[in-house]
Amino acid sequence: MILSINFSIRVFVILFAALICLAGRATTNDSLNIIAVLPVFNLSGKPAPLKDIRQSLINRFKSQGLNILDEENLEKFIVRHRLRYIGGINEATARAFREETGAEAVLITFVELYSDISPPKIALTSRLVSTGNDPEILWMTGIGLAGDDSPGLLELSLIENPETLLEKTVQHLSASLTGYLSGGKAWADNRRARKKFRSKASYRSPVLDADRKYNVAVMPFLNLSDRKYAGEVTALHFVSQLRTHENLTVIEPGQVRQALLEMRIIMDDGISLAGAESVFSKLDADIILTGKVLNYQDYQGLTGKPKVGFSALLIEKKSREIVWSYQSYHEGDEGVWFFDWGKVNTAHSLATEMVQLAVETIFR
Repeated sequence: MILSINFSIRVFVILFAALICLAGRATTNDSLNIIAVLPVFNLSGKPAPLKDIRQSLINRFKSQGLNILDEENLEKFIVRHRLRYIGGINEATARAFREETGAEAVLITFVELYSDISPPKIALTSRLVSTGNDPEILWMTGIGLAGDDSPGLLELSLIENPETLLEKTVQHLSASLTGYLSGGKAWADNRRARKKFRSKASYRSPVLDADRKYNVAVMPFLNLSDRKYAGEVTALHFVSQLRTHENLTVIEPGQVRQALLEMRIIMDDGISLAGAESVFSKLDADIILTGKVLNYQDYQGLTGKPKVGFSALLIEKKSREIVWSYQSYHEGDEGVWFFDWGKVNTAHSLATEMVQLAVETIFR
């Protein structure tokens, strides 16, 4: 009799706890904003399964309880506004998204690298941008993975299936986004760059005030490498890292692109002083970041090493001076001696660490 009562109590407690969890989940789901997931933008320079990547992201987000704008409304919006560029949004598009679809944020995703040659390699970057007036970057992170990042003893943990690696990559992005939306801190923000990837050439002017807030506009980088879209990719790395600094507010790249189009500024050799004057005025920017990509190289197969080289500088509005400059060049196998321990296998991961270290010197 006593055993029967105890068993009934346990069942009641379990059912009660389950109901509480379900109620909490329903409340969380109802409070989440509607997110429009744009088609994936391919910056890899090679064919990639863009639809599969996007669908994998959507499936993962939905399983986490996020409210995703339905395909029919998204497609109608894209056709109605003839939305061709999906690498950013300007204020007019952001306002229309809010008014016509009810979406309170837009998710923009880039494929930087996709290789299905064993071991596979994938690099994705996503950012969440608010809709309505004055679109703002709410969250942003990127991840670069290779199937041999952690092969383990006798390569028992080697990932050879690109679909498995894609699922792992999407899982990281989803965990970061849901962590942000739930009020936590995105996982990628906690990673620390290794000092071995520091630059040996940098300059900082005393004009920069560590106690002041700055609006920064990131220009497309001049691409001097053999890698297609390396300029756009490197600029994205800087956008991602700059926005984590408490002194800086990064202007949405879609706004920057729209301003350059309206002012008909073409940067064949970088931005001119006259062009910088126009950007300062148009975007209400306090500083402009621009630069050059010297090398951005990935490799395929088991042997090789990524290589990344860039230079960057900041132009300040009031002084019209270059107040910070930085040059960096590194390879993924630096400081690696035994069994590839500590080797970086993708240019994305290498560039992430290098740019993080660069941004840390701006106010130091």
